[in-house]
Amino acid sequence: MDFPFTRIKGGVGAPQGFLTSAVSCGIKNPEASRPDLALIYSEKPCASAGTFTTNRVKAAPVRVSQSHLRKGELRAIVANSGNANACTGVQGIEDANAMCDAVAVPLRLKRSQIGVSSTGVIGLPMPMTRITPRADELVSKLGPKNGPDVAAAIMTSDTRPKEVAISFDLGEHRVRIGGCVKGAGMISPSMATMLCFITTDANLPGECLRKSVLECVEESFNRITIDGDMSTNDTVMVLANGASGMPPIRRNGKRCRQFREALRWVMLELAKAVVRDGERVTKFVTVNVAGARTYLDAKKVAEAVCKSALVKSSWNGGDPNWGRIIHAVGYSRARIREELVDIHIGGKAACLGGLQAATPMNELRAIVAENEFEIDIQLNQGDASYTMYSSDLSPEYIDFNRSEYAYWKQARKDGLV
Repeated sequence: MDFPFTRIKGGVGAPQGFLTSAVSCGIKNPEASRPDLALIYSEKPCASAGTFTTNRVKAAPVRVSQSHLRKGELRAIVANSGNANACTGVQGIEDANAMCDAVAVPLRLKRSQIGVSSTGVIGLPMPMTRITPRADELVSKLGPKNGPDVAAAIMTSDTRPKEVAISFDLGEHRVRIGGCVKGAGMISPSMATMLCFITTDANLPGECLRKSVLECVEESFNRITIDGDMSTNDTVMVLANGASGMPPIRRNGKRCRQFREALRWVMLELAKAVVRDGERVTKFVTVNVAGARTYLDAKKVAEAVCKSALVKSSWNGGDPNWGRIIHAVGYSRARIREELVDIHIGGKAACLGGLQAATPMNELRAIVAENEFEIDIQLNQGDASYTMYSSDLSPEYIDFNRSEYAYWKQARKDGLV
């Protein structure tokens, strides 16, 4: 960021006026003790905003949360892991509403003031008999220091919790932004497969917050990919309660722009954390495209390269195969000229003017052998640019995703299928 800030502890629970909690329901496995149900609650009324999957197959909690955001401002978010509550029909909507009601009643809120999110196996009914009885405990455990518990409770194939929080000055007031994210597989832009919850004690009018969220999501979560798959449950929800005591931020003013820059930084940190924790990922790769005729052309090239299974496989093998990169550039449907394309790997030329550069191959291999590196693609046709963050594709990824259906055995025991 262009102004000073301090990283702080607490994740999504770090901003003032927010309380969080998590409990174990055994949603996926009744014998498991890890937390799988989480709650975020603001003690004060909030402005709220959200973005959701663009997949036409949308999970029940996505539909319910979208509806609640249209009706007004959220005060709380309830979320679970272990079951996506997706492709569950009318019963899924009823279950998502029941999750909202279960926390709304003890919190003395309306159902429409609750956002709901789920992640996990698609196609199975929610085991509500294990969820609703834990709602009172979930509410009773609310506290100001439980943000890390929320990050842990929403994990599925993640190997570690992912959270970040910062404090910074907006005028004469110190404000905070905190957030957590889950996501490791089925990651693709618009939006990436993930749940992300962000809170802030800044005082933002709803319209300012909604515009900021849309812009920052486009510059962060919509710029990552692991395996090119888009989920049914992708959700980003942001709550702003003004508990810092600052006056309302004026729309499009200097403080609004500063807040947006801070929010973008938080979202981008969380987005990068998703890629680094991708399912069986060994490489984190930044792909910079420049010199495109238009922003859309630059985006097309970046997405084609970052989603290419051939390119990603070569990264996994430590192979600086620029030929695979330029072939993805060529089929991206962007307006390019082969003889103008330059490709640099880790700052060293691999391709100049569409031809093999003089850099020794062993130097390029040494770069691609690293855990993190950058690829710069210069189209030399204009001023537009675009950056994406991607990963390799490993044999272990395939092994990991060959079967997900052990949960169906438990579902049969529960009488859900």
